[in-house]
Amino acid sequence: MGKPTGFMEYERVTSVTVSPENRIKNFNEFHAPLSMEERKKQAARCMNCGVPFCQSAIRLNGMVSGCPLHNLIPEWNEELYKGHYEHALSRLLKTNCFPEFTGRVCPALCEAACTCGLNDKPVTVHDNELAVIEYGFANGYMKPNPPAVRTDKKVAVIGSGPSGLACAEMLNKRGHNVTVFEREDRPGGLLMYGIPNMKLDKSVVLRRIHLMEQEGIVFRTSCNVGSDISVDEILSDYDAVVLCCGASKPRDLNIEGRELNGVHFAVDFLKSTTKALLNDQYDNGNFISAKDKNVLVVGGGDTGNDCVGTCIRHGCKNVTQLEMMPKLPDKRTADNAWPQWPRICKTDYGQEEAAAVFGHDPRVYQTTIRKLIGDENGNLRAAELVKLEPKKDETSGRMVMTPIEESVYTVECDLLLIAAGFLGAEEYVTSSFGVETNPRNNVATEPEKYKTTANKVFTAGDMHRGQSLVVWAISEGRAAAREVDEFLMRYTNMI
Repeated sequence: MGKPTGFMEYERVTSVTVSPENRIKNFNEFHAPLSMEERKKQAARCMNCGVPFCQSAIRLNGMVSGCPLHNLIPEWNEELYKGHYEHALSRLLKTNCFPEFTGRVCPALCEAACTCGLNDKPVTVHDNELAVIEYGFANGYMKPNPPAVRTDKKVAVIGSGPSGLACAEMLNKRGHNVTVFEREDRPGGLLMYGIPNMKLDKSVVLRRIHLMEQEGIVFRTSCNVGSDISVDEILSDYDAVVLCCGASKPRDLNIEGRELNGVHFAVDFLKSTTKALLNDQYDNGNFISAKDKNVLVVGGGDTGNDCVGTCIRHGCKNVTQLEMMPKLPDKRTADNAWPQWPRICKTDYGQEEAAAVFGHDPRVYQTTIRKLIGDENGNLRAAELVKLEPKKDETSGRMVMTPIEESVYTVECDLLLIAAGFLGAEEYVTSSFGVETNPRNNVATEPEKYKTTANKVFTAGDMHRGQSLVVWAISEGRAAAREVDEFLMRYTNMI
């Protein structure tokens, strides 16, 4: 460990955050880095404990604790503390293809499992990781490094989200010839169009894409496999195919009034804003706008929070975030002890901003929409809500959220954003490639494997495991790449 007494000498200090009142004026990232001297002190807090749960990714009580990438956290924290930034970067990149992404958007499973957090505040692993990779980019360490020797194998990666990029990165470094197909006009998948700019500036994504192109990876954008290029052509031209298309089928609402104007899926809403910003059309209003509107967001997760933050930047009249489930406790309960993932109520950036603008947390718990009400022109104008309570289902024995009939009330609503999660892979992709799916509509494979039921077709990411985190997508992409490499070469030396 870098400094044995560091965790006793230094308090946890996170990156400086711009106040909600100021950051909502634009779509810029709002975390300013600490000086490297202060960052070294934060790295010194890493205890290099005997059992580093931070890098374990073990399942405890149905939830994963620690980093799914098994990042060598004590090692690069020590190098960071000593000022050996290039060595720290080397150890970080050994397990994580894209620390600049996870260092911005990962919820830090590592910190929740940090031993220092048992009796004190955890190490700033998330911020330290970002500092190391950004130092690498700023000081010329992140240079193109194409493979010295190429194989004669060609691999098609369908989808350029985090799993597709990770898979492509690993296979390219092995020397295979990789082409990434993306149906959108820009590569990046959910990194580009699913996560708002204030969480992940798109210049960060494009910086990495440019580096991958310099290393020999080919990106074909605006190319929807199955229509712009046939599946037969892909299977004929490539030695292996990896499906990394995400769990991109959004869960819909089966309610009266769903057809009214003003009802949108969250992913379409967020994408429209990002495209407008990238195309310099934001000032023209060429996007789904929440300006001066009463907004309801259905879904209490990260995507719902992103919608709240985006609506506030648009200048909405008000915004309410509906959550079907009860509010989680503010502190760990006795049956949720460390190092389990803490099942506690967390207030994210969008909710902080709503509280600053409107004076209260936007979340309303144990509530759902009963029906939508429109005007004579078919435009959404109001929503009928109903409170819910947990009751045991007599058939299954499980607790289900049940409407309380006498609790119905109506609120004004001009814009409804559905952020209720996703239902697995889109059928046109799975059927085109002839791969089997499981009951959750994810592409089926053997446990801990990535080969599908179709010849030379593999899968990774949300399309394989279901809607999940960026860090899990990167982990899946790396693991799938190892399996593809072994399939192509009959052995693999990937780590």
